[in-house]
Amino acid sequence: MTATDAPMNKLFTPSAAISFGHYVFPYMGFRFHLNGMQAKSGFSDLEQYYKWKYITTSADLLVNLTNLFNENPQHLINIIYVGGIGLNYAWDNDELKNLNIPYNKAPLAWKDDRYSYNLRAGLRLETDVTKAIGLSFECAANLLCHRFNSKTNNAGDWMFTAMLGVSYRFGKRFAKPTPILVPVAQDAMEVSTASMAPATYAAEEYIPEPQPTPKPEAKLVVKSDKLHETIYYAICMSDPKEGGKVQLQKVAQFMEQYKDAIIKIVGYADKGTGNPDVNMKYSKQRAIECKDVLVKSYGCNPDNIIIESKGDAVQPFEENEKNRCVIIDSEAKYTVQE
Repeated sequence: MTATDAPMNKLFTPSAAISFGHYVFPYMGFRFHLNGMQAKSGFSDLEQYYKWKYITTSADLLVNLTNLFNENPQHLINIIYVGGIGLNYAWDNDELKNLNIPYNKAPLAWKDDRYSYNLRAGLRLETDVTKAIGLSFECAANLLCHRFNSKTNNAGDWMFTAMLGVSYRFGKRFAKPTPILVPVAQDAMEVSTASMAPATYAAEEYIPEPQPTPKPEAKLVVKSDKLHETIYYAICMSDPKEGGKVQLQKVAQFMEQYKDAIIKIVGYADKGTGNPDVNMKYSKQRAIECKDVLVKSYGCNPDNIIIESKGDAVQPFEENEKNRCVIIDSEAKYTVQE
């Protein structure tokens, strides 16, 4: 809808748009936007209206306000600010030539200059239907030159758009978690000594006294105690002290009980956000900071702690948000008598 003195219900026209974009961070991205179809303007005092065709291209900045101010990765609705700059082109205003518009009322002529700048800003509401498909509603205000209305002056003019659409997220549909190898527990080995009953010798006229049944000797059994803890993180976070305090206390107790146990800390990042370089950085930070807490806060032996970072190359869980995590594993073996 254009902004003129004509009644609003006289100025509604259809509009369509398509855009392609990419989120560099969970809260910020860019897109190329193409919008156009038909526009309408007129003069209410003369009861004269005319239509024309137009197309607008723009480069837009997208700021996800929901992700920016809320660390919870699960949202029902994302509120996104849209702002950009572009170029507008108009044509096919033949209907205007048939109107009786006085020149002093408005000099209407395109001549050779049908281009106009376009400054736009608005809000976009987007929700998830599936991981790949979402519904969106976007409203934007567009500031253009009066040439957009077929006029010859360079004053500013306004056009407002409201669009309901469907968004498709490339990469979400085909992203499958890569299986990881989980250490297989070794069966407990039993070491036993065979007991031998004393030999009996038969004598021709001698009957030995009954011997008590010997008690079986104690068996040595090798057993194992396993450790498996998972710490989950909010998006763009690597501090384990908020959500992983209980898990790190269990790890510290395990290392205190088994002095020789080797602890393996592996950091991960989710594939649904960011890029491989950023995700590798966060997964490494998460593993390093878990080790620092164990060493500095609980006095654990740093030589018994191994850290690794997988980035988003390995996804332990099917649910994308759970892959922002650190997984800690260990196994200690000891021998008992039974």
